[in-house]
Amino acid sequence: MDFDYTEAQQDLSGLARALFADWTGYNPRPDTTGFDRALWRAMAAAGLLEAALPERVGGNGFGLLEQCSILTEIGWSVAPAPYATGIAVAAATIGEFGDDEQVTRWVRPVLRGEATIAPALAGSAVAFEGSAQPNGLLLNGIQPVVAAGAFAETFLVEVRAGARSVLALVDRDTEGLTVTGQHVVNGTDAAVLELRDAPVTEAGLIRVPGAAEWARRRATLATCALQLGILARALELTCEYARARKQFDKPIGSFQAVRQRLADAYIDVEAVRLTLWQAAWREQQGLPAEMEIAVAKFWAAQAGHRVAHTAVHVHASTGIYLDYPMQRYFTAAKRAEFEGGSGTAQLRRIGDLLADHAARADPSYARGMTAPDATGMSRRS
Repeated sequence: MDFDYTEAQQDLSGLARALFADWTGYNPRPDTTGFDRALWRAMAAAGLLEAALPERVGGNGFGLLEQCSILTEIGWSVAPAPYATGIAVAAATIGEFGDDEQVTRWVRPVLRGEATIAPALAGSAVAFEGSAQPNGLLLNGIQPVVAAGAFAETFLVEVRAGARSVLALVDRDTEGLTVTGQHVVNGTDAAVLELRDAPVTEAGLIRVPGAAEWARRRATLATCALQLGILARALELTCEYARARKQFDKPIGSFQAVRQRLADAYIDVEAVRLTLWQAAWREQQGLPAEMEIAVAKFWAAQAGHRVAHTAVHVHASTGIYLDYPMQRYFTAAKRAEFEGGSGTAQLRRIGDLLADHAARADPSYARGMTAPDATGMSRRS
């Protein structure tokens, strides 16, 4: 594959960089929601929200690669914009699998900058169960740490209905829905989502097979793209600091131990970059990408941990001051490290995929496999 940006990626990346330039020094209060409605409306006015969505929803017809370019710029500035959840996952999923009425009701307000949608997708297991009722489902369950849930007008909820997952669009004012805000490492945008006999009609259901799995893959790739921007800017700030900060009348960047850590951080950032674009390209081309996405998320998690800590260590105590930009990148990187599964979880996922591949190639290999667990994956005994 060609790792160079397409013309559309370059244009959207440049537009996003210019729009987010004022936010690179943004230091929110610790109790901020991490969402600025004025910025969200500015993104809509600039065409960033609609650019990388299908034409059928009012977008410009670009796709996943362009979304990742925008997300990388959001990570670079740590701008308070829920593009990953509201556009790259929710709006993209509805645009791909929803009907025209669902697009009009839920996606168009988002593209105008008037609303947001928060996905509540399965982690290790599906958190919500749907029981059949006339013209729809009754939803029950609880899921914590729903990103962007504190302020979202609508939730895209993965629901177990019978033997498979479906997606339900649940408005905030739905009877039986309780939203409780949570304070996570870098703000208060997350929420506990609780559904108790909450009704959803067929008009709010997406029953297309594979839609939930598609949304989960896009969510993981969105996290990786954000992490790439976060780490690239954190490393840039750290290198600038190492050139300017002096000890013993020499820049600390001239000391071998510091140079080695910065060199390792550079390798980590490039690993995130290469694995992200490989996985995103395969996903956009409709090729099998489960392994590549797991590898990309592994690097986003492991490299995120190492680069974030290197940045703070080189900055010394300055790196954790609340009025200094580096603490925003540290906390954002730590959140992205665990969003969608830690590095260890990704290694287990990769091991499961390799085992399944071996079992298909050699049926005798399956004799050592146990029944699928809650994630739907088999594990060797």
